[in-house]
Amino acid sequence: MPDIYVNPEAIPAKIVEEIKHSLERRAATPQQSAALKSYLADVKFPENARVLDVGCGTGPQSRTLAQWPGVGEVVGVDQLEPFLERARELAADIPNVSFQQADARKLPFDDARFDVVVLHTLLTHVPGPEDVLADVHRVLRPGGQVAIYDGDFTTMSVATSEADPMQGCIDAFVEGNVHDKWLVRRLPAVLIAAGFRPQSTRSHGHLETDAPALTRGWTERGALYLQQWGRINQAMREALVAECQRRIETGAFYGFMNYVSIVARKI
Repeated sequence: MPDIYVNPEAIPAKIVEEIKHSLERRAATPQQSAALKSYLADVKFPENARVLDVGCGTGPQSRTLAQWPGVGEVVGVDQLEPFLERARELAADIPNVSFQQADARKLPFDDARFDVVVLHTLLTHVPGPEDVLADVHRVLRPGGQVAIYDGDFTTMSVATSEADPMQGCIDAFVEGNVHDKWLVRRLPAVLIAAGFRPQSTRSHGHLETDAPALTRGWTERGALYLQQWGRINQAMREALVAECQRRIETGAFYGFMNYVSIVARKI
C-alpha cells in the first residue's frame, strides 16, 4: 500500500484531523523536543537568519525556530492547507513566522533566499527526495545549511519476542505511512550528489515504555490499516488493540524507533 502522504488530496478528512493532533503530540514528547534542540544546536545560524521549514505540518518546529537564537524570519510550507490553518492559529502570537502552501519539490521562492532550510520528518514521505534537495539547494544562499531529521523506519518495533503479532501492526503502519523506509541510511551519499557537504550526524533513539504516546498510536493505526486492507477482521483488530493496552497497563509495553539528523552545507 502507498504512503498516504504521496496523494494528500486523497487523505480522508477524519485522518487529516487525527494527523494534526498527532503532529503536535509527537513534538511535545520529551524525546522529540530534545532531539529537535540537539540537532538545531549543530546549525550555525547567521544573525537574523532567514529559515525555511519544509513540510512544517502544524508548525511545531517553525515555532521553535522562530524563537531560536540568531533567527530573524521563519517561513513554514506544507502541501496540506488544513495543517497550515492550524499552524497559523498556534503561531498567531509569534510575529516572525509565516506559513504558505507549497510542494517541497517546487518551492515558490527566489534563488538564494534562505540561510537555513529544515526538513523535519519529510524526506521519507516524498517520492523523488532528490528533487526536494535540488530545490532546497537552489533556495539556499551559497554556504547555507540544510538540517534534516527523519526516522530510520527499519528500526521501528514494538516486538518483545520472536514473531510477536504486535509487530505486524508496526509493519503495516510503515507500509501505509512511509514512502522509503531505507532513505536515511543513504542520505549522506544523496546529499553529496545533490551538491551538499555533510557536516554533522546524530542518532536520536525514541524509546517508550511507560505511557507511550507515539508508539501506541503507530500500533493502533497499523491495526486499523490491516483491517482496512482486508488482512485481518474486526475481531482481530480489537484483540491487537486490547493487547497493546494490556501491555501498557502491566508495564510490559516496549516501543522504539531510531531517528537520524544530518546537517549539511551547500557547496
